Amino acid sequence: MPNFAPVEQRSALRQALTINLLPRPLTFFLLLFSGWVNRHQQAVIEYLLEQNRVLRAANGSRRLRLTDDQRRRLALKGHVLGRRHLAAIAGIVTPDTILRWYRKLVAQKYDGSKTRRPGRPTTKPDIAALVVRMANENPT
Repeated sequence: MPNFAPVEQRSALRQALTINLLPRPLTFFLLLFSGWVNRHQQAVIEYLLEQNRVLRAANGSRRLRLTDDQRRRLALKGHVLGRRHLAAIAGIVTPDTILRWYRKLVAQKYDGSKTRRPGRPTTKPDIAALVVRMANENPT
């Protein structure tokens, strides 16, 4: 008999069944531990945001000079977050700038200009020999 419940309800039901299979003390410990980890991660994020604010204030209105490697790292991490979350973080550059860096990074990855050479491609030696032989056989 097929289950026609929405996917969200099925996954919530599956999680509830999984938690109910664990002993109560272990379930309590897991919930307690996950809450502690969440609070710890939130504290780390708040610290890093404050550190970012302090560095921006110390730098003043001077423009930051980032290396290509730093841009690349920010672009990769920023693309994962997305425009909305980047705007909420209010980092050292705008979300549009980070996403533009990511687009350039992807464009460089699929750019084939390094494999191309200027000018006409060379003729293969066997084809050149065949043309010379045909020209010698037909003098007209």
